[in-house]
Amino acid sequence: MITLANIMDWLKTFEVAEHYYIGKLDNKMYKSIGIYTLKRSEPPTTAIGGQSTYDTIGVSLLIHWNNNADETEITARNLFEILRTVKNVTINNTQVYMIQLLMPEPVDVGTDDRGIYERVIEMKIYYERI
Repeated sequence: MITLANIMDWLKTFEVAEHYYIGKLDNKMYKSIGIYTLKRSEPPTTAIGGQSTYDTIGVSLLIHWNNNADETEITARNLFEILRTVKNVTINNTQVYMIQLLMPEPVDVGTDDRGIYERVIEMKIYYERI
């Protein structure tokens, strides 16, 4: 099984942000990445005639960066490229078969109430079911 906390630990290895969190972002620190459950719903993975060999977790990454739109976009696009090209991934001692990015680029969601620019990356992680 892979959890949001496991994904957060894995993302930290890329050293993109200064702060990482799951759930609520306390104090809204600059240069943060939030990891959330994807809000889209789909039925569970089911194999016809047996148990599936893989499972999925849908993830939404919020890049909460700074007051500079360009720096926020560049950071989000760099992370997007890492996720698009990473190979041989293991998260929480579980083999990842594929990371499917669900949008063609990081989505600009504007600014928060303090004027901090934010972008979102949505993805689905397919992993070995143990």
